[in-house]
Amino acid sequence: MAAIDIKNLNHNQLNDLITKAQSRQHELKKEKVSKLREKVHALIKAEGYSFDDIFGGVRGKRRSGGVVPPKYRNPANAEQTWSGRGKRPRWFNDALKAGKKEKDLLV
Repeated sequence: MAAIDIKNLNHNQLNDLITKAQSRQHELKKEKVSKLREKVHALIKAEGYSFDDIFGGVRGKRRSGGVVPPKYRNPANAEQTWSGRGKRPRWFNDALKAGKKEKDLLV
């Protein structure tokens, strides 16, 4: 590999070199992952199993669950509810700041 004297590169040349190096890093990572995937599949096959036997039939798909029932209700407005998942709603935080406890807001 030829050594590159980066002190002699201007700003554009240096940015180009960085972009090419990052691109090559990404390619090498993809190659490594691909080889590892092939090894895993070969090992599974050598043991007499399929990928689905080991990891289940559904890959990379999220479960299409239904609507999660509400866990908390706003005491000031009964129409406002929260399942307890994701970011806390503003009314929930306001109620906690006002001295309420989480158990006080349960449905």
